Amino acid sequence: MSKVSEIASTFFAYLKRPDLYPELRRKIWKNIFNRSSGLRGKEEAEQWCKSIAISEKHFIEKVLNTTFIPFEKLFPQEFAGALQAQAKAPVKMGGAGSLSVIYYINEYANAQKSIETGVAYGWSSFAALASLVHRNGMLYSSDMPYILQNQSEDFVGCVIPEKYRSNWDLYRFADKESLPKIFEKASSFDVVHYDSDKTYDGRMWAYKLLWSKLRKGGVFMSDDVGDNAAFKDYCEQNNHQPHIIEFDGKFAGVIIKE
Repeated sequence: MSKVSEIASTFFAYLKRPDLYPELRRKIWKNIFNRSSGLRGKEEAEQWCKSIAISEKHFIEKVLNTTFIPFEKLFPQEFAGALQAQAKAPVKMGGAGSLSVIYYINEYANAQKSIETGVAYGWSSFAALASLVHRNGMLYSSDMPYILQNQSEDFVGCVIPEKYRSNWDLYRFADKESLPKIFEKASSFDVVHYDSDKTYDGRMWAYKLLWSKLRKGGVFMSDDVGDNAAFKDYCEQNNHQPHIIEFDGKFAGVIIKE
């Protein structure tokens, strides 16, 4: 599909979804006036991440002060089932991130209410819920529909085990529409996991809002913080002391709210 054809297909797909018109307006504005936001400060951010990055194991054992057992070994049957569910999905969506870190930050926070942006197959949701269900906690998720993949909506969260789903509340809009709806259900959270709009401006808007909803002692996590300078700048502007975790050649950022 050519770039022009893809743009046209995307536009007409949005026109069929009036519930997504606010996001369509934002995308038009971004593509006309703010196309460079996604990579702003990327080189600087990558160098910063590399200079302070630690491993999953180091973070979990030295910062969270708990024994590190990889997530897939803690839940081998559920993990095997999740791999099978992904293999059967006819659509391509984002892969798994640092499942062990997501699981252990929910354990560390003794989480009852967690929020995430970005779901796709639901790997991160699976990891969070594996912790939350033991306390009958809830995971609130925001996920923008895959507008060009008609079947994708049926497979969002497909790797989440059935026994966890009663503890999961999914909102299928862009964050600017989903988050206010979620905040009507819960006003504060023990864990925040950000993995949606990767542009600089999108991150800075969401970081500030989500941080304000995180309780003291809670844990804030953002994926792919080496993609641009948003996480670095947010931490420096607010005097946050982040932990940068390297996983599969990417970087996640974690802040514990003092």
